[in-house]
Amino acid sequence: MTTPYVPRPTVDPDAITAHLRAAQNRLTPTDLWTAVADIPIMLAEIDRLASLLSRTRWDFANLLAAARATLAADTDGEHDPLAYLRDQVAEHQPWAPDAGIGR
Repeated sequence: MTTPYVPRPTVDPDAITAHLRAAQNRLTPTDLWTAVADIPIMLAEIDRLASLLSRTRWDFANLLAAARATLAADTDGEHDPLAYLRDQVAEHQPWAPDAGIGR
């Protein structure tokens, strides 16, 4: 079962594997160029996944900083220590597949 918040791959790994195997087994120019044509598609997918990973790490770092600030504020006896965490959660923009990356 796929969860709705997990980004779906934009490549078909079975098709890419089939293209590569065809190029290895038959060595025809058509099979070879079909396999080579998959390279830009795979590079675009790698770039997309790197952007998603970067966004995820940034979001985690912000949330961790807010959690640490909340714990420190609680230790210091501040009136509303959860304000740091509340602010970070309010600022968070959930990822949406059609929203694009880095826009």
